[in-house]
Amino acid sequence: MPNTVVDHIEITPGTCGGKPRIAGTRIRVQDIVVWTEEGLGPDDIISEYPHITLADVHAALAWYHDHREDIDRQIAESERVIADMQGLGVSWD
Repeated sequence: MPNTVVDHIEITPGTCGGKPRIAGTRIRVQDIVVWTEEGLGPDDIISEYPHITLADVHAALAWYHDHREDIDRQIAESERVIADMQGLGVSWD
């Protein structure tokens, strides 16, 4: 029996820092998690990123729930990097 989540999520050293991402994209599982925490639903996400599927989004969320501690740590690390860069005056505007 195929593992649906594995069919949608991949980890490649050297791509997206080796973090889990939607297969064939640079959209990380942590991106999907953050967007849902910001209030976007799966349909909203695929409207913004039409090259991914609803199954991709749900697979990313399933991956998150199976690896919550690791993904939460990755999100916290990313937030620290952003805060550090903002403290140095780096802006993305």
